[in-house]
Amino acid sequence: MNVDRQYMSIEQIRDKMRPSSSMSKAVGSEQKTETFDDILFSKHATKRLETRNIDITKEQRARLQDAASQARQKGMKESLVMVDDLAFIVNVKNNTVITAVNDTNHAVFTNIDGAIIN
Repeated sequence: MNVDRQYMSIEQIRDKMRPSSSMSKAVGSEQKTETFDDILFSKHATKRLETRNIDITKEQRARLQDAASQARQKGMKESLVMVDDLAFIVNVKNNTVITAVNDTNHAVFTNIDGAIIN
């Protein structure tokens, strides 16, 4: 059986998630670029984003990153993070989104030790 699977590497995911230069903003006299390299998306989560047509805005990514930081501060390991109508399961230690869900009606989330609604 010849199965041709195309998975994205971490570098490809980072490039996809990295904001363009238009997302740079001046802070004082220096240029500051907002990046979201701190939060990674697993292959599974990347596939879910694509198959479920989930587009995450710059602001939602920032809130997701902030929630992951909050989860880390509280000692969580696997966290449910709600951003608007999107749900993410985040492996806090690895700062990695495990999966993403955009239809949370009657959803069941297991193996989490905390939730952040952001």
